Amino acid sequence: MVDQLDMAIQEAGSNPGKAPADLGPRVSLTGLDRSELDAELVNLGIAPKQLRMRRNQIWNWIYVKGALDFDEMTDISKAARSQLASRCAIERPEITTEQISTDGTRKWLLRLRQQATDKKAPEVECVYIPEIDRGTLCISSQVGCTLNCSFCHTGTQRLVRNLTAEEIVAQVLVARDQLHDWPGQEPLNDRRLIPEGPRKITNIVLMGMGEPLYNFDNVRKAIEIISDNEGISLSKRRITLSTSGIVSQIGRWGDEAGTMLAISLHATRDDLRNELVPINTKWPIKELLDACRNYPGLSNARRITFEYVMLKGVNDSLSDARELVRLLAGIPAKINLIPFNPWPGTRYECSDWEQIEKFAAIVNRAGYASPVRTPRGRDIFAACGQLKSDSERLAARARAVAE
Repeated sequence: MVDQLDMAIQEAGSNPGKAPADLGPRVSLTGLDRSELDAELVNLGIAPKQLRMRRNQIWNWIYVKGALDFDEMTDISKAARSQLASRCAIERPEITTEQISTDGTRKWLLRLRQQATDKKAPEVECVYIPEIDRGTLCISSQVGCTLNCSFCHTGTQRLVRNLTAEEIVAQVLVARDQLHDWPGQEPLNDRRLIPEGPRKITNIVLMGMGEPLYNFDNVRKAIEIISDNEGISLSKRRITLSTSGIVSQIGRWGDEAGTMLAISLHATRDDLRNELVPINTKWPIKELLDACRNYPGLSNARRITFEYVMLKGVNDSLSDARELVRLLAGIPAKINLIPFNPWPGTRYECSDWEQIEKFAAIVNRAGYASPVRTPRGRDIFAACGQLKSDSERLAARARAVAE
């Protein structure tokens, strides 16, 4: 059956004035939700009777099969594919650097498409952390960060802008490309600790560059696409948003997005947390924990994860451990103890291992699961708190070579 899109192509073929070159910049279909994709297809002339079928075909090719080109969409007519290619795009960020740690952790530096407000094409990092039974992808929500957490390398980079929903979703698509995580792809040659199951990316954490709740709408839209059960189909119970404590948005996130929640706590008293996590001066610990107690869907099956970086002589005393237990009383929670990952110029040191174990024992005895997070990817600065775009350093190196 020939729909209006095919008819429009035939008309354009007989009318040079309607050649693709006159149609303006191509629209990227990546990151569009279903209603936005419908609108673009209507603009292309898709007949109403054909709209749902065409949209589902394209959605399937992008998010289930990982298509990089419209020519791959073999259940769509050649004429329609040609018209789609002339007006639309399926875009991925450019991988400027890939680093693979000795433990199998992979970090990608991605160059995004330059927007009108960008002085240059911005770059972000995302990290894949493989284990025997799972693979976790850590993605970014902003270029840079505004929070200035004193122990975090990413916080030393100024905020450039929020990522669009397309740019957030595209990190998942790029990672699946690189890991050969699409149906029918040949297995990856370098399979260090790559999970043996059918999916290489089983979990997603919004713990990369930026504060995701300061980019609420774009992050929510991206999560809806990532969790769509007719696309990438990753359960929201396998997606965790980590926030430094944007109290005004925590309840809204639970209502509208419903993912798992992680809180970057790191201190048990306000004066110290003001130093470590400066947003605490706006929303102190009591307000933050009240928001956690009221998080929609909170239960023993949907616990909040509290992240606590272990800083030698700063927040790692046994009295800190006991106060942590007291503060979290009544909140279904897991406590992740994170050995501090050093970075150039930091004034902090990682707590001694013996002290971390004593701290963990107090938390465990109180009935909380308190795993000590094994540092991963330290040798490529891919560990927790180490992410920072290498673009300025690489640019400086290139200038030095040129000179």
